[in-house]
Amino acid sequence: MAEIHDDMAEDMAAEKAAHETELQVLDRPTIRAEASTPWGMAQVSRRYAEGIVLHSTASHGGFHLAEKANSAVHALYRSDDGFYEEDCEWAKVAHAFPQLFTAYERRLADRTLRDYFPDAYERVTGAILNGSQSHMRDRREFESVHRNDWVVIAALNSDHQPGFVECIATLGGIRGEVGERRFLVPRSDYSTGRHGFVIDPLKHQPYDGPSSFVTWAARR
Repeated sequence: MAEIHDDMAEDMAAEKAAHETELQVLDRPTIRAEASTPWGMAQVSRRYAEGIVLHSTASHGGFHLAEKANSAVHALYRSDDGFYEEDCEWAKVAHAFPQLFTAYERRLADRTLRDYFPDAYERVTGAILNGSQSHMRDRREFESVHRNDWVVIAALNSDHQPGFVECIATLGGIRGEVGERRFLVPRSDYSTGRHGFVIDPLKHQPYDGPSSFVTWAARR
């Protein structure tokens, strides 16, 4: 395992070095835009190309594409107003204009599109994604399989039952549901997993004793 880890570290270091080298070639000058965006007034703006500007505000940011540039974005990815926020939607801009991004950024963009826009990604690329290739697709499968199971929405180490994790769960893990139940799970069993911990009714006992949750204790 150590050798695999070392190889991964070397690959990441090489990728980062290549990324930095490519950034030096790409022309992304800071411009004085003072633009109004969905996230507030732009404080820093960088022009990637004609009609393609990345705005940063006090709280968030993203790309704005002028009408001509926006028309080059695939219809299934295109935003009507030309704004693409920086967390996920920026990847749609990278897909439309790969020449403006580094290889590292293009890889992240592909991963982001698969994770958060799997339906559109499949239609655009013709690929068929399985759960492990898309966070959202995996989440949907998890919710479908466990819609009638008790899924933990909050957990902490119990002050009243040493060695156990006190869990609050709802059916399907849906928050805001009135049917909350508490369970005690051995600490050695508890691991949140990618989308949540599923209660095993044969192993994890319902619990109605003193609570370590302040909000729950206040109900009693």
